[in-house]
Formats: sequence, C-alpha cells, structure tokens
Amino acid sequence: MENSERISAIVRKVGNNTALPAPDESLFDSGYLDSFALPDLVSELEREFGIKIPDSDLNPRKFESIARIQSYLESRM
Repeated sequence: MENSERISAIVRKVGNNTALPAPDESLFDSGYLDSFALPDLVSELEREFGIKIPDSDLNPRKFESIARIQSYLESRM
C-alpha cells in the first residue's frame, strides 16, 4: 500500500467519513476534520508510520491536506 493510501485511510478513520477530499483540498477548511481531530490524526500517523512527531510540529498547516501530510512524512522518514 502506498503512503498516500495509508494516509487517506487514516484521514477517513479520524474524520469518521467515507468520502475523501482531493489531495490538495484543505481537510480543515472543508470541514472534513476540525482542530480537535489533529491530535488523533497525529497519533494515528505516528502509529502507522512508526515515527514520533514533535510537539513543535503540531500545527494544522503542516497537516492541511493529504498532499501536505505525505510531504511532511516523507521529510521525516
């Protein structure tokens, strides 16, 4: 499974939604996720990808879209 598919599955789970926005669409502006979902999203990403995301990176802009999440994760791996 590709990273983008793994990220999409996590976003669907955390957002409790079967639909998925376009890769560059804002997960927060679209209402797909809210700021309260960010810690859950980060926890799931850490678990799935076996990384630790530092608290200093807990900024919604870094996790704004599936494409940004993928870019961020690739820079951490």
